[in-house]
Amino acid sequence: MSKRTRLTQNPHGTGEAGHKVLEVAIGRAVRKQRRQQGLTVSELSKLTDLSVGMLSKIETGATSPSLTTLQTLSRALRVPLTSFFRGFEEKREVVHTPAGQAVEVERAATRAGHQYNLLGHITSNGSGIVVEPYMITLTKESDVFPSFQHGGLELLYMLEGEIDYRHGDSVFRLKPGDTLFFEADAPHGPDKHYKLPARFLSIISYPTAD
Repeated sequence: MSKRTRLTQNPHGTGEAGHKVLEVAIGRAVRKQRRQQGLTVSELSKLTDLSVGMLSKIETGATSPSLTTLQTLSRALRVPLTSFFRGFEEKREVVHTPAGQAVEVERAATRAGHQYNLLGHITSNGSGIVVEPYMITLTKESDVFPSFQHGGLELLYMLEGEIDYRHGDSVFRLKPGDTLFFEADAPHGPDKHYKLPARFLSIISYPTAD
């Protein structure tokens, strides 16, 4: 199997950039709690005696709220003070795949001469969404493969060559620079080859199993 480098960002960034990450995380947490309780910024302003402008700066991460201000917000929103820091504590995944080291995987179309290289795989924290980017290559030896189906959404970005790509009852001519974005539960796949080799980026996203 080809080598991939997987790194996890340090959530406790240092310097100005690290402080900015903390401010943004706090702001998102405040906005999330406010919205969950059905409060407008104006209504929260009245509950806390903080100005609408100040609250807006806090929610957008434009200012660093004091501990006293956070205590005021936690009381008004009836949540623990620590809830504002949870987003900052979460680790964020990042996958670096050097050129030529993408993992070649077996998929249904592989037997038709279609080459699939997985460029990375991440399940987004807390969102329940899986994202899989592939580089797909169709060579002169590739056969046209019958349409297939799977859950989620798929985006194609054409890099090289020219093909017809079928989605449901529609056929689209794809050339370099063209994009096709679709619901993947409809039958889809290459229909005709005009210029080979053809290469395109395929990004598939789908919900994780419950």
